[in-house]
This record gives sequence, structure tokens and C-alpha cells, in this order.
Amino acid sequence: MEPFIRTEQYNFIKQQLQVLTNGHASVNDRAVLNALHSLVSDKALGLFTDLTKEQQQLFIQIDTIKKSEQAEVLLRQLLPYVIPFKEVSEQSIKKLFPKAKKLKLPILKNFDLLQTTYIGWDDLGSNSKFIVTYLNQKLIGLQGTFNPINKKGNCTICNKFEDLGLFMTKTKGKIEGTFTQRGNYICKDSQKCNQNITSLDKLHDFIALVK
Repeated sequence: MEPFIRTEQYNFIKQQLQVLTNGHASVNDRAVLNALHSLVSDKALGLFTDLTKEQQQLFIQIDTIKKSEQAEVLLRQLLPYVIPFKEVSEQSIKKLFPKAKKLKLPILKNFDLLQTTYIGWDDLGSNSKFIVTYLNQKLIGLQGTFNPINKKGNCTICNKFEDLGLFMTKTKGKIEGTFTQRGNYICKDSQKCNQNITSLDKLHDFIALVK
């Protein structure tokens, strides 16, 4: 069976299984727990269209999960069916940032492609953060200044409560010689952000804002 689960879908399923096990740890009402099982199962299956019977079989275990250890077993079984981030070369990354002088490239082997929705890395020397991801199956790159704010808040990309920084881009304005700055607060730790992403919507909104 070929991989069919995107990284953010896997993260969403993981989140929902946490909700389920937390429910079993705090609720004794059988009717409530049955409803919770149905809700989690529906949300997981609702991520996909046209699942084969073989693919549907993978999610049957949700009906029996009560403890975190059982959830971990299912997550391990789903992992081989996660679609990895499509590998990119250093040369293809360089092409995305033609104006970046002395571009500091990320160490690509350090990224777990099964947990990657975007490749993000910092260049402390230029006070910059770089983001590489796919949008409509096309590789794109974002470059902006990045200033950590030393406090937690909700990340614009993953919508989770994490240590943040302000990512800002500068583009030419409509009037010659003017510039427009756009940005928002995102996770300081890009790898942690990737692990938190459960939907692509906010990532795509962020790209539309700063691109």
C-alpha cells in the first residue's frame, strides 16, 4: 500500500488520539466515551476522500483505544503510510533565493522528511529566517528578518502556543523607491512548528501575507 497520509494529517490524527486518551483518563461515562470515539474516528477518516478498504482498516483500532500506549501503537502503524516531504537539493534551494548573498544553507540530512511540512532555518549572521515549502506542488521560498520576542504566544503557522519571533518581509511598493513590510509572529523553533501543524490553511495564509 502506497503512502497516502500527509504530514499535517498525521499530526492531526496524533492530536485527536491525545484527546481520546485524555478523555478516558478523566471521564467514566460510557455514553460520553462512545461519542468521543465516534467523533475522533469521524474526524480522522474525514481527512481523506476515497479511502480503499485496506486504508480504512488502519483506522479501525481507534474504536478500541483507551490508553496512550495503544495510541502509540496505532501511530507507529500509520507512520509507513506518511508521505515524506519531497527531497530538495542545495542547488534548488539556492535558486529560490537569488538575491541572498552568501546564503547559509540548511543541513538537509538533519530534517526528518516524515515530520516536515516546510524547511525552516535561521541565519543568525544576517538576522534572517528562510522557509522552503511546496505550494500547489511548486517549490517556493520565503526570506525575512526574524527577531525572537522572548515570550510565548500563538504561532501564525501552526496556531500552537510556543516561543515566538517576528518574521518580516520587505517588498517593493507600487511607487518607485517605496517598500512594503509584511509579517507576523511564528515559532522560533521551525522543527517544533512542523510537529505542531495539523492543517495547511494557516501556512498558506501566511505565505499569501508575506509573499
